[in-house]
Amino acid sequence: MNTEESMVLGINGLGRIGKLSLWHHVGRKYFDKIVVNVGREVGTSMEDIIHYIERDSTYGRVEAYLNGYQGQPVITDVDAKASTLQMNGIKVKILTNHRNPKDIEWAEHGVNIVVDTTGQFLDPNLSADDPKGSIRGHLEAGAQKVVASAPLKLKQGAVMPEDAVTTVMGVNDKDYDPICHTIISNASCTTTCLSHMVKPLLDAFGIERVLSASMATIHAATGSQQVLDRLPKTGAVDLRKNRSILNNIILTTTGAAKALQLVIPEMATIGFIAESVRIPTSTGSLIILVMNFQEELNKKPIRRDMINDIYRTAAEQNSNGYLVFTNKQNVSSDIIGTPKAAAVIEGHETHTRTGAININLEHMQGIDKEVLDSIKDHVGSIQVTQSVIYGWYDNEMASYVNMMGDRTVSIAESLE
Repeated sequence: MNTEESMVLGINGLGRIGKLSLWHHVGRKYFDKIVVNVGREVGTSMEDIIHYIERDSTYGRVEAYLNGYQGQPVITDVDAKASTLQMNGIKVKILTNHRNPKDIEWAEHGVNIVVDTTGQFLDPNLSADDPKGSIRGHLEAGAQKVVASAPLKLKQGAVMPEDAVTTVMGVNDKDYDPICHTIISNASCTTTCLSHMVKPLLDAFGIERVLSASMATIHAATGSQQVLDRLPKTGAVDLRKNRSILNNIILTTTGAAKALQLVIPEMATIGFIAESVRIPTSTGSLIILVMNFQEELNKKPIRRDMINDIYRTAAEQNSNGYLVFTNKQNVSSDIIGTPKAAAVIEGHETHTRTGAININLEHMQGIDKEVLDSIKDHVGSIQVTQSVIYGWYDNEMASYVNMMGDRTVSIAESLE
């Protein structure tokens, strides 16, 4: 792309991630113009869209977000007839005509990259003209690249197409090939945090010392949950999703384990379990990561201070600020707005325990009978250290949206 040409960003969807992505990019001012597709009429006038854009129940007003408590209004030059406005000096165009990606007027407005925040179009194998819509429709409509704000979803037995990739900034962002890839998943907020928690440990100990791993995310509410109890839809199997998030702790599922394998492939060799619990907060979530390591003879045993030192060093070497280590005693609201932090490691709560595990070698493959008979009672013993690490993340703006903004800009730079 000629560097003298203007760079235009498209945002499909104006939900939580869509609105906060707009805030991020008008503050960043990398793109000369932003085109937002809402796909339907909103309220009774253009003013109703502005009312929604300029204020947020979690993060406050956009002018304070951009310019501090003395910030002046940043939305100006509203042209209701043209559906345009200026936001922090960046021209923003609002589209309301189409919901199917292939019909959105990206080409007409010169859009180069689209960030799809709807969560509706995640199968990269669907053709652009699929009647229910497809993420490829954005490419058909004129975009050169599409960034999905969620993990891609494949039908059982399907394989990832060659032009699609999943990346997390600071972990495997170099897997993106600007020549090959046109569909880029930014994974999920939980996978983003989890991968930054796992990678330093793998770099330090190697995958061969990991015996097992699991995680649970204590996750803030999302827009898919109900404010008050509601009758389940036809065919619904998870009745808890229809219960009030205001009043309940709700057990649910997460695809973080599967998505983690796309970002850190060696984790596919581990029996990794991921669970999720939703709680009544608006943002600010926590991952509790449990990893079991095999101790090695004549090597320094794995202890709490060693693990904290690994994270502390990784954070110091991480110039982009994606990993933060702290010994402060935090609560979830302390994490809201932490710039770019994919994971904030709560070193104060890191724990380790080491113990011996006896193994009946008769149940192990690859042991010769002569060797087995030479071992007393056919029992072997290994030292295993279980580690528990806590990682905070602002699952909306600070962790996810800011890092997706970095991903989007890096893709745009590859087009220049």
